[in-house]
Parts: sequence; structure tokens; C-alpha cells
Amino acid sequence: MLLIIKNKQLTKMKKTIIFGFVLLFTAFSSYAQTHVKIGYTDPSYIMGLMPESKQVETELQSYEKQLQSQLQNKYTEYQQKLETYQRGQATMPDIVKQDKEKELMSMQQSIKEFEEKAQGDMQKKQVSLLEPVLDKIQKAIDAVAEENGYTYIFSTLYAKNKNENISDLVLKKLGITPPATIPGGTGTAPKVGTTPKPGPAPTK
Repeated sequence: MLLIIKNKQLTKMKKTIIFGFVLLFTAFSSYAQTHVKIGYTDPSYIMGLMPESKQVETELQSYEKQLQSQLQNKYTEYQQKLETYQRGQATMPDIVKQDKEKELMSMQQSIKEFEEKAQGDMQKKQVSLLEPVLDKIQKAIDAVAEENGYTYIFSTLYAKNKNENISDLVLKKLGITPPATIPGGTGTAPKVGTTPKPGPAPTK
């Protein structure tokens, strides 16, 4: 009898807890619908219309050309020495041949290391140039969100409701006139540099 009473009490407690969760969820949903305002931006679309983007692209291309030129010089020097070695190796004393081969292997390694470092330097350069631009965009997004009562702003390439896309408001905050038609998050990211394209891999 006592066991039956305890089971009934436990069942009643479970129902009370479940009912409490239902009330809490309902209250939270109501609050969210009333107080939470969500917006979306397409940073690549915004960046593509900023004057700074062209400057970033130009600087990256110039930096890339410098790296590519240096890499090409290294490869050209290697090719010349390799051809000289191949033409004269038949008559070279062994000690000279070994010295030339050692030099060529060292040059190969130097080219490989330069390629790897150039790629890393290119990425660092891109980050250093883009960082102030992205910070500027973020400050504009924060300002628009505060002025228009947005609770959350998400970065996306697509917003179902175009009214939730505040990209054009952000552009205006940056002093940029948006295009006549709203892109709806389909802007194209600017081409802001690529990693250096090394020459053909040297062969021994």
C-alpha cells in the first residue's frame, strides 16, 4: 500500500515538472518572438564594394610578383648550373662531380624552402592587409545593429527574408552607395590575392 502511494506521488511530481518545463518553454518562445531580432550580412559583398578592396588586391598582386620574380631567378640559376653540369659531367673528375652534385642538391632544397616560405608570407601579408578592412566592416555592423535594435547579426551568403539582410545598411554606414538592386546575399567575394605560383619543380 505504501509503495502504491509513493508511486502515485512520483507520478504527480513528474507531471508537475513536465508542466513546469512546458510553461518555461512557452514563456521563452514568447519572449524570443517579442524581443529577439535577427539580421544577416554578406561580408564578401560588402567588402567587394569598398575602395579598400581594390587597394588590398593591388598590394597583394605586387607582393606576389616580387616573390615570384625571386623564385624564378633562383630556378633560372639552378637550371643553368644543371645544364653546365650535364654537359661536362662525362669529363669531370669524381671529386668535382661530387661537389657539383652537392651544390645542385643544395640549390634544389633552397628553392623548395623558398616556395614554402613564400606561401606563408603571402598568407600573412593577406591577413595584415585585410584585418583593418574587416575591423572597419565589423564596427559598421555593430553600429547598424545597435541603431536598429538587432539582437544577433549573422554572416551568411543567403538570407531567406531580404528585409533581414542589413548589408546595404552597413554599406551606407561606411559611406558607400549600395547597388540599385538588393543582392540578397549573392555578392561575389573580391579577388584579394593568391599564393605564389612556383616554376616547374627542379629535377636532378
